[in-house]
Amino acid sequence: QVQLVESGGGLVQPGGSLRLSCAASGFTFSSYRMNWYRQAPEKKRELVATIHSAGMNKNYADSVKGRFTISRDNVKNMMYLQMDNLKFEDTAVYYCNVAIANNNYWGQGTQVTVSS
Repeated sequence: QVQLVESGGGLVQPGGSLRLSCAASGFTFSSYRMNWYRQAPEKKRELVATIHSAGMNKNYADSVKGRFTISRDNVKNMMYLQMDNLKFEDTAVYYCNVAIANNNYWGQGTQVTVSS
């Protein structure tokens, strides 16, 4: 079965950095676009970044453009989100996502808290 497991979240100060990881299994990872979403308390889940299957075409939400970098390793079946210059408003649970045959699959999420 499809499985996505996020890791790398934690507590950081404003301006700091974190690198999130998503370990994928149960599907042909290299054939699918992958996505990072996040959900802050009392807010709807929002798309943060997407990466095409080959890893060269990437898209970002305006709120994170220039600060976050999405990447993937199709040999290791891993996706990453490098987050630099973190801001208070980046505080959220971050989720790995893939859409396969019109079904969405999600990891359990990893908490990112930006606080001074």
